[in-house]
Amino acid sequence: MSIPPAVPLPPTDLPVESCVPALRAALAGEGIAVLSAEPGAGKTTLIPLRLLDEPWMAGARMVVLEPRRIAARAAARRMASLLGEPVGATVGYRTRDDQRIGPGTRIEVVTEGILTRRLQHDPGLGGVALVVFDEIHERSLPGDLGLALALEARSALRPDLRLLVMSATLDTAKVATLLGAGVAPAPVVASEGRLFPVEVRWRPKGQRDRLEPAVVGAVREAVRDTDGDVLVFLPGAGEIRRVEEALRGALPPELDVLPLHGSLPAAEQDAAIGPASPGRRKVVLATDIAETSLTVTGVRAVVDAGLARVPRFDTGTGMTRLVTVPTSRASGEQRAGRAGRLAPGLAIRLWSKVEQAARRPYADAEITQVDLAGLALELAVWGVDDPADLPFPDPPPSRSFAEGRRLLTDLGALVDGRVTELGRRMAELPLHPRLAHMVAVSVEERRGWTACLLAALLEERDVLRGRPDDVSADLGERLRLLADPGARHPQADGRALRQARQRAEALADRIGLGDRTVDLAGAGGVLSLAYPDRIAQQRERSRGRFVLRTGGGAWLPTTDPLAGEVLLVAADLDGHRKEARIRLAAPIDEFELAARYTDEVEERSTVGWDRERDDLLARVERRLGAIRLGGFDGPPDPGPATTAALVARLRSVGLAAIGWSDAAKSLQARILFLRSRLGDAWPDVSDAALVRSAEDWLAPRLAGARGRADLARVDGVEVLGTLLGLEAARALDRLAPATLPLPSGRSVRIEYDREPPVLSVRVQELYGATEGPRVLEGAVPVVLELLSPADRPIQVTADLAGFWAGSWREVRKEMAGRYPKHDWPADPASASPPRPRR
Repeated sequence: MSIPPAVPLPPTDLPVESCVPALRAALAGEGIAVLSAEPGAGKTTLIPLRLLDEPWMAGARMVVLEPRRIAARAAARRMASLLGEPVGATVGYRTRDDQRIGPGTRIEVVTEGILTRRLQHDPGLGGVALVVFDEIHERSLPGDLGLALALEARSALRPDLRLLVMSATLDTAKVATLLGAGVAPAPVVASEGRLFPVEVRWRPKGQRDRLEPAVVGAVREAVRDTDGDVLVFLPGAGEIRRVEEALRGALPPELDVLPLHGSLPAAEQDAAIGPASPGRRKVVLATDIAETSLTVTGVRAVVDAGLARVPRFDTGTGMTRLVTVPTSRASGEQRAGRAGRLAPGLAIRLWSKVEQAARRPYADAEITQVDLAGLALELAVWGVDDPADLPFPDPPPSRSFAEGRRLLTDLGALVDGRVTELGRRMAELPLHPRLAHMVAVSVEERRGWTACLLAALLEERDVLRGRPDDVSADLGERLRLLADPGARHPQADGRALRQARQRAEALADRIGLGDRTVDLAGAGGVLSLAYPDRIAQQRERSRGRFVLRTGGGAWLPTTDPLAGEVLLVAADLDGHRKEARIRLAAPIDEFELAARYTDEVEERSTVGWDRERDDLLARVERRLGAIRLGGFDGPPDPGPATTAALVARLRSVGLAAIGWSDAAKSLQARILFLRSRLGDAWPDVSDAALVRSAEDWLAPRLAGARGRADLARVDGVEVLGTLLGLEAARALDRLAPATLPLPSGRSVRIEYDREPPVLSVRVQELYGATEGPRVLEGAVPVVLELLSPADRPIQVTADLAGFWAGSWREVRKEMAGRYPKHDWPADPASASPPRPRR
C-alpha cells in the first residue's frame, strides 16, 4: 500500500497539542494509551490528525468512535475542514443510516455499533491500525462492548492493533488497568487546562418549583451577562418544547431559539450546532447530546438543569422505562466546559453547591442499567456464553443478562444457548432483538415492509403530537399515516412522519426488500413477532382492562379506540408492576394468534363443581399463557382429576355428599362411643376425621366415577365397616349392640350419639322388666327415655327398678287419667307387656 503524503496541518493553540509527543511515544511502544483532556482541549478533532502519519500507521486506516450520530458527523466535518478537504476524502464518517466514505479515507469516524458489526465480521480488523474510543466516560453499552471486543481481538489476533481511550472526565486508573490486561496499566497522558476559564453560578431551583420558569430566568441572566450564544441542557425533548414555548417573547428579538436532540433531522441538528446568522445570537436547547464531542459554535454561556433522562430496565417486569435522574459531577464539568471554548465563559447551574457535593462522581455505566438482550445476542454471535470471559469495564448484572438470553431463546435466536441462523440475521439489523426478529421473520412471510414501518414507528419519536394521555394507543392509526403520505390526522407530526419513513426506507434498502406492500389489517400479527410476551386479552366485562400473556395486568382509558378490542399486542408499556399503562398497541385476530402460536397453545382441562348444575363439570380451555383462546364444557371423564374433584366436594360439604344414611350415622355413633370409653384401639370415625382422611377411604371407591350420582352411591355403612374391620365389628355388636330386645318382643335402636346412650321406648313395652338395660358388657347403664302412648316423654331414668318402686305410682295415676284405654298396672315389673305393634 502506498503511503499518502503527510497531512499539512499547521500547529494550533489547542491545549491538547502539548500531549501529542507523549501519546505518540505510548502508542509506538505499548500500543495502548489513555488521554484525559478537559472539555475544549481539542482532543476529538486534533489527536486523530496528529497520529495519522505515525510510522506504525503505515498507510492503514484509523477508526474513531463517537457515541452519537450527530457527534460523528460533526467531528468528521471539523477534521476535514482543518485539512481543507471535503468530508469523504481523508476523513469520513459512517453511521447507522448515513455514510461519507471515499476510496482515500483514512480516518473513519463511526458510531459505536458500527465498530461492533465490523468486529463481528472481521475480528482482526484488517487494514485498521488504531481504534480511538472518544468520550468513553459516557459508558454507553455499545461503547463498553466495542472496547471489550477490541481488547480481546488485540489479545488473540492483533497484538499490533493500537487502542486509544479519550475523555474529559474519566476514571483513568480503572480504564488504564483494563487496557493493560492485567500486565501493567496503560500509560495515562493528561492535558491540563481549558482554553478559557468558566465562572460557575449556583441558582438552585426549589423542590416544588417547575423546571421551565427556572430555566427561563437563568437563560435571561446568561443573555444579559454574556455576549455570545447560550447552550441550555435539559433532560428530554418534552422539556425542550416547553422551554422553547416559555422563551417566546421573553428574550431580545435578535436571539433565535433552536432545539437540539437526537430525533431531529440532521439539517436541524446542524443548524443548531453551526454559527448564528450575522448580527444574531442563538439559544440552543439541548439534551445531553451536546455534552461531549460536539462543539456548538459560538457558545459563551451554559445553563444546566442538572438532569438527564436515562433508561432503566426492570427485570421483574421485563420492561425498560425512561427515568429522570440528577447528572453526575463529571457530567456537570463536561457541560460547563462547553462555555469556555471561545472565551471566558459562564455556567449557571440550577442546583446548589451542597447538592453538587452529594452527587455521584461519574454516571452509572449503561451496561448495569439497561435491557441486555442486544448484548447477549452480540456475545452469542461472538461465541461467548459468559460475559465474564470478556474484559468489560463493569460486568453486566447476571440477572439482566439471563433475562436477555431468555428473551433471545423465546425469539428463536438461541437454541441450547447457541446462536441460530435466525439469530445471526437478527444481529445484522441495527435494531433491538425484538424488532430485528419481527423484521427478519416478516420478510419470510412477505410482510417485510409492514415490519419495517412498525420498527421505524417504534424506534423514532411518536408521529402523533399531544400529551401521552391524550393520544390514541393505536399503532394501526400511525401505520396508516406512515404508509400513505396522503393520509391526514389532526394530531399528525409531519416532521416525525418524514423521519420515520426515511428510517423504514433505510431498513428496507438494507435487507434488499423490493415489495413495499403494507398489511394494515395484519399489523398486530406482525407486531406479535417482536412482543410475543405482551399479547393481551380484555378481561371479561371490563372495557379497557387487559391481562397479558405473562399473567400481568394492563389497561387503556375506556375512551381509547382500542379499549374495546378483545386481543391486543402491546408494544409500549409504562413498566408499572401491578398494572401497566398501554401506550402503543395493535389489535390481533384470534385465528391468526392461534395459528401463529399453535405449538405454544396448551389445552388445559380443569374439573370442578358447577353450582348451577350441582354436579361436576369438566372445562377444557385452549390457552396461550394467561390468555384463553376458547374451549368447551362437559361431563368429566373418569380419572385422577375427577376423583380429586369429588374428594374436594366431600371436603366442602361434608359426609352428606355420600350415602350417609341413618344406619351409617348409628354405626358411626356406636364406634365413637366405644372410642370414648375404651380409647384409641377403636378408630376415630368422627365427621372431621373422616373428611380429613377422605383421600384414603373415598378415592379408592371412586374408580369410574364421573359426578354427583357416583359420589352419592358410596355406602357409608360399608365405609365404616371397612375402617372397623371384621374382628372389631364382632366385638362392636357385643359391646355396643345397635338395638336391644324388649319384653314386648320388639327391638329398639339405642342412640349412642347421646352420652350416656339413650333408649327411647313406650313405658308399656317394659312391663315385665325388673332391671334397666346395660351395654359395654354391663358396665354402662342405658338411659331410658320413657314415653306415653302418644310418644311424649314421661320420665327419664337409668334405674328402672327404682322407677317402678318409686315415682311410678304418681305417673300411673296421671297416665290412667289421660289414656284410660291403656293398661296401667300397679306392679309393672310383673305385668305382661302389650303385643308388639305391627
